[in-house]
Amino acid sequence: MKGIIFDIKKYAIHDGPGIRTTVFLKGCPLHCWWCHNPEGQSLEKEIFYNPEKCLDDCADCIAACPHQAITKDNTGITINKNKCKLSGECAEACPTTALKVIGRRISVDELLKEIEKDQIFYKNSKGGVTFSGGEPLVQVEFLDSVLERCCSQDIHTVVDTCGYTSFENFEKIMDKVDLFLYDLKMMDEEKHIETTGASNQLILDNLKKLGKSGKKINIRIPLIPEVNDSNENAQKTARFLRSIPGINIINLLPYHKTGNQKYLNLKRKTKNIQPVPEIKIKKLQKIYEKFGFSVKIGG
Repeated sequence: MKGIIFDIKKYAIHDGPGIRTTVFLKGCPLHCWWCHNPEGQSLEKEIFYNPEKCLDDCADCIAACPHQAITKDNTGITINKNKCKLSGECAEACPTTALKVIGRRISVDELLKEIEKDQIFYKNSKGGVTFSGGEPLVQVEFLDSVLERCCSQDIHTVVDTCGYTSFENFEKIMDKVDLFLYDLKMMDEEKHIETTGASNQLILDNLKKLGKSGKKINIRIPLIPEVNDSNENAQKTARFLRSIPGINIINLLPYHKTGNQKYLNLKRKTKNIQPVPEIKIKKLQKIYEKFGFSVKIGG
């Protein structure tokens, strides 16, 4: 069995306890305005082009492409998506990594070999492996197989999920997951549909069921100005979360612009979103704390 991933992050310290290896799986059912991993939304491979790295006098990618899908002018290269087969020869020929193929197929055995390299760090820090994305439950069969292998070696497992999937998928992996990082955007359904492309009802229902299962859950709330940073949304969210058992902590995640360049390199448009002021974040933190939650700003 093979899955498709777009990154493996070593020595991660914000994706669960201890030092971790974070595996990013491709594919996500949501398209959030503020997504900082847009390369993880599609389940398919994609071409990533950074014009700032492209050399003016270089045409190696054009010569390497077997499908004649690349042309070049004074603004840089253009890739004809109708001709491009994502074979990767262009990226291999590029001397500056201006071109990259995002997404690679990997077997369970190959991924376990990567994870096992970091086991000494897990033991010393009480860390482990985190599966993120994208949405890892999009590839639930592959995820289940990798989790099973991790459990057989007593590797601590975390799954970072947006919650938009069938609960049967949660049930498939639940006994192999030590901690869920559960993303919760907002309580207003209409605004959720507008800003993510999907209703939040399935997400809320799954969180209720997951809480009843007895699993440990950390709630992660991205803070997006004029979307979910109101006191009203914080109070509604806190009231809802009080009914969910198993919640260890709430992480308030301030929006940052680190993903903006990725949108440009993928030839996609992005929203002009600004970070929430720190003073407002502190006020939101106090609202959740008044409801009895342990709250941390950041991952």
